[in-house]
Amino acid sequence: MALSSFLTNFVIPLNLGIALLVLGVLSFILRYRRVALFFVACGLSWVLFWSLPATSLWAGGHLEQLHPYRPPDQLPNAEAIVVLGGSTANNRLNWFESLDKSNTVTRVDTAARLYHAGRAPVVIVSGAALEGSVSEAQIMANSLRQHGVPDDAILQENRSFTTYENVVYTSRLLEEKGYDDILVVTSALHMPRAMAVFRKHGINAVAAGSAPQIVVPEDASFSFWLPSARVLSASRSVVKEYVGMLVYWLRGWL
Repeated sequence: MALSSFLTNFVIPLNLGIALLVLGVLSFILRYRRVALFFVACGLSWVLFWSLPATSLWAGGHLEQLHPYRPPDQLPNAEAIVVLGGSTANNRLNWFESLDKSNTVTRVDTAARLYHAGRAPVVIVSGAALEGSVSEAQIMANSLRQHGVPDDAILQENRSFTTYENVVYTSRLLEEKGYDDILVVTSALHMPRAMAVFRKHGINAVAAGSAPQIVVPEDASFSFWLPSARVLSASRSVVKEYVGMLVYWLRGWL
């Protein structure tokens, strides 16, 4: 397991919270009452912290605003659109609202809009097979065709399992095709890490991500301070990005 994946799984709010509670129980059994109280308090506090909408708005919203969203008509022309595999919060429009599969925006949706707006003549989809034999790139390519993007405008990179590999293998394809300027499509939350790696590789990349998802909903009953199981579950994506950036920085990839 990659270091970033291990750390992410370890500090995912619910996982770490349970681990701290278990340590608390063990400490209580061994009669270390103060230590047990400390572990239990830390575990409950960690879970509560990430179950609050205010936390996601503060931590995740900050990442989403590092590369502000721009519609296709406000983006420059490029030689290729690069779409990175993955999804955030099941592609729903708002992090804090329940999933409505009829009202989602995927990275492929964003890339197709850019293509049809004439921002670039080629779309490169990047991602290996996470399960089975069909890669994310193949799945995205099929979806692009359903969006009216022709076969000869789609290129696939089927080997990458991580953001770093997305960039490494895509950069080789860019060099092979002679493309210098690209638009990068990914979620707003993932964009800071993706852009940092592309720029580390000397690629002239412009952020062209999907619209932010971690935004205050219009629902008048929404509360910043009301704990939510949905927010707690989705918060793993925010934790993943911060852990990913830390690991990538330590490895010199940013």
